[in-house]
Amino acid sequence: MPSPSELIDRYLAGPSELRAAVAGMSGEQAAARPVAGRWSTLEVVCHLADFEPILADRMKRVIAMDKPLLMGADEDQFARRLAYEERDLDEELALIEVTRRQMGRVLRSLSAEAFERAGVHHERGLMTLAEVLGSAVRHVTHHVAFIRDKRQAMGLNA
Repeated sequence: MPSPSELIDRYLAGPSELRAAVAGMSGEQAAARPVAGRWSTLEVVCHLADFEPILADRMKRVIAMDKPLLMGADEDQFARRLAYEERDLDEELALIEVTRRQMGRVLRSLSAEAFERAGVHHERGLMTLAEVLGSAVRHVTHHVAFIRDKRQAMGLNA
């Protein structure tokens, strides 16, 4: 497993990776669904923006509390009920960037031992701070791959 410092670096690089994936897309392209049955790029970014504060909250709970309960959320309900089609791509990207910058400052202030602190996810069980952070790192990377697929399906530079 990567060191806490390496995880934090990768966490903080996520917004740049995401911005690079959407670079040059028009609003129409971001809203398009070029891959049947999949979210648009805008919907993917909205999903990331909605879950970024959830992931940050989980980390904050693990840091500040003793074995806190970490709740999950249904991404499909969020997508259906939170007006993804009405949201602004740049606002969503900014939210992700600001959340990660703030959490980066908090995470950098911690001792290595703090990354062993744990909370209890209501579906996954015991999760350390390092595991929650790793999940946040993988979340953006996972979804950037889908954005690249959409770009390719539309004939845009991947």
